[in-house]
Amino acid sequence: MKLYITPGSPYARMTRVMVHEKGLGDRVEVVTARTRTEQSPYYEINPSGRVPYLVRDDGVGLEDSALICAYLDHLDGAPTFDVPPDADHPWEARRLEAVARSTLDGLSVLARELARAENERSPAVIQHELDRAARLLHVWEHEIAHPLMRSGLHIVHLTLACALGLEARSPELRWGGEQPRLRAWFDEIAARPSFVATAPRRAERPIGHP
Repeated sequence: MKLYITPGSPYARMTRVMVHEKGLGDRVEVVTARTRTEQSPYYEINPSGRVPYLVRDDGVGLEDSALICAYLDHLDGAPTFDVPPDADHPWEARRLEAVARSTLDGLSVLARELARAENERSPAVIQHELDRAARLLHVWEHEIAHPLMRSGLHIVHLTLACALGLEARSPELRWGGEQPRLRAWFDEIAARPSFVATAPRRAERPIGHP
């Protein structure tokens, strides 16, 4: 199988972590795709141009990080990243996954905007996403004590950790001063070999500065 990614994408990172965690390095070839480039040959593989994109052994392609993660997790018939439903609170896992995905989506928009040249950035978009991030980080400082966030690694952890890991891409994304419990949770997961191996390169100064 071939897994098409870009190194800075947190969505692609989710699938790369899954490859590590499930020991699929011999079955999945990770390929860096050329995206946001006119007439990129990657568009012949995935017309949407998005990553991640998994081409299965039968040639069928799968798009969407959650779908790809689920597929890889189930390949061996022993999925470990599914969150077992709670008989008393059957919607809790899906609720938390939705909040984690919202966090990931918002921080991804912010990271892309900050990666633009300074004269091309939208101050309104940046402020909107900074405000959204502050609210969600406040939510997670409390939700991180939820029993589901203290159980073994699963898709909610994976989604949230890859979102929070975007801080490495720009100093403007740094967080944790007001979220000590969330920071401790993240640091523990970030130390796992699968997260170390897929960590984005850390920016040392604001993007756009010499």
